[in-house]
Amino acid sequence: MILYNVTSSLDPEIEDQWVAYMRDVHIPEVMATGFFVKSQLCRLLNEEDNGVTYASQYYCVSLEQLEEYRKVAAPALIREIDKHFGGRYASFRTMLEVVA
Repeated sequence: MILYNVTSSLDPEIEDQWVAYMRDVHIPEVMATGFFVKSQLCRLLNEEDNGVTYASQYYCVSLEQLEEYRKVAAPALIREIDKHFGGRYASFRTMLEVVA
């Protein structure tokens, strides 16, 4: 199993809108691509300097499947987030292999 983790640091002023967008629009759209079997949205609790950071996590069965998602579906989904929140958040992505 592969975990695709997208960590996003937000401008605190957009937190409520960003969480609602992720919950109601973005995560359902990502799941609708059919590349993932499970998703979750987590908020970091150990923030410094009153920051706001979330981790969007998506599980898929293989690295090849994740690479296909990143090539085929991800660019358009990222553009949509940027239309709403561009310049007010920063994200980085990690790919992890679930070993236990």
